[in-house]
Formats: sequence, C-alpha cells, structure tokens
Amino acid sequence: MLTLLAPAKINLTLEVLCQRPDGFHEIRSVILTINLCDSLLFRSSGNIEFGCDNPDFVLEESLVSKAAGLLQQATGCSKGARIEIGKRIPLASGLGGDSSDAAAVLHGLNRLWQLGLSLSELVELAPRLGSDVAFFLYGGTALVEGKGEMVTPLPSLPHRWVVLLMPPVPRMPGKTQRLYASLKPKHYTQGQITDRLVAGVSAGEVTSSMLFNVFDGVALDSFARLGEYREQFLKAGANDVHLAGSGPALFTLVEDKAQAEELYRHLQQQGLECYLTETLAA
Repeated sequence: MLTLLAPAKINLTLEVLCQRPDGFHEIRSVILTINLCDSLLFRSSGNIEFGCDNPDFVLEESLVSKAAGLLQQATGCSKGARIEIGKRIPLASGLGGDSSDAAAVLHGLNRLWQLGLSLSELVELAPRLGSDVAFFLYGGTALVEGKGEMVTPLPSLPHRWVVLLMPPVPRMPGKTQRLYASLKPKHYTQGQITDRLVAGVSAGEVTSSMLFNVFDGVALDSFARLGEYREQFLKAGANDVHLAGSGPALFTLVEDKAQAEELYRHLQQQGLECYLTETLAA
C-alpha cells in the first residue's frame, strides 16, 4: 500500500506568445505548487481500478486512467492496482487537480510495480497525457514553455500564503480550449513578463506587480458573474487578484499569516467556497 499527495498549482505568470502551426499555443509561464492536495492510495490488484470520494468525479473525463494505461503500454507491465482518490482540489477550477493526479499515478505505479523508471523517463510520457502533467512530475516552482511540456525547475518562491476563492459560476464545457480560442493577437506577449518574474524568483524578490495571466483579460467575458466575485474578493481585503490557470478559481498571495487568515475569514463569512493554503517547495 502506498499513499501520495497530488498538489494543486497556480500560475504566477501565463503568457501566450503565438498560435503554433499545429493549432496549439506557445506559452511561457511560471507555475508553482501549493499545499492544497488530493490524496491517492495505491493497492496491488489484478486489474486497474479507480475509486473517488467526490460524486462529481467522472473517470472517463479524467487523465488518471489514461496515465495508468500509458504506463502499462510503455513498460509492458501487466500488473494491476486499485487507486482511491481523495479529492480536495475543486474540479475544473484551473488549479490543475486532474493533471496532478495523473502525475501522481505515474509516480505511484512506478513505485508500486517496481518499474524503476527515472524522473526523465516519466517526463517523456507526460505530453501524451496533458500539458501540465510534466510540471507536476517535478513540483515546486518551474518555468514552463512550449505547449507546457518543457519544464525548467526554478529556486523555490519565497514562502507565501495563498488565499483561493472558487466562485460559484456554471461549469464551462471545453473551458480551456474555449478560452484559448477567444485570444486575439493583441493578447500575445513576448515572454518578457515571465523573464522578469524568473529573475525575481532567482533573486528571492517577488511582488504582486510581477504577476500576470493572459486569461485575466478574457475570462470575465466567459464566466458569468466572475467579475462580481473578483470585486468581492478585493473588497474582502485582497490587494491583487488573479485567475488560477484558465479559472474560474481566483487567488491572491499574502506574506503575513494573520492577514491571510483574516481575508479567508471574510470570504467564509460571506458563504463563499475558499481555501487558505501556502506555497510548496519541490
């Protein structure tokens, strides 16, 4: 039996440089893991089986079964496993929960089945699952480029508290694809915003003015009432609010624990789904 944690992520920067000839978008992003985690319990079994404590989880829409099948195919392993997923990361939130779970499945089955694959060998499989999976195999803070498959680990961000707000907006089918499709050339940047943040991370000096998400400019038109919840977040005491990935989750970074706790309490008192967490090292 083996238990692994699968952390959520936030994008400190997310720039789109251009649309590629293959239809995907070239990105440049600094991503880091936070201490809001799903848990995955692995047991030996004759078949590949999954269970989840969230009734809204749909296995056929998840990457976890694809990750298990891919690892079997790549290694010729015929062993099975029973994997129980404890979901704490909100579904379809922009926090990367499904990609993180898929990365945990690769790590966990590699250990459970005693395959002996190196991290670099697992990373080679990741692009066949999804763009964020390679990052989650590393964790911590990293520069992510290409479609998301090029990951360069960075020094850990100076510790911050992270307050998350999950707005009660309707789920959007094909959310990420639709947001990318809504981008126009005027939204593209050259990567210089991410370069500045990478330099700040390396120097241990990161400020809220360095944060950027290209989807901040288009998500308000895509998610009903998202702008209202963003204003509610600011009025509760947040200094700076950004979209987590493709949303709709919103986050703010806070240096002082007491200030973070007060902001979290304000959101709770308004009956909003919110989380108080913190940044994670690799």
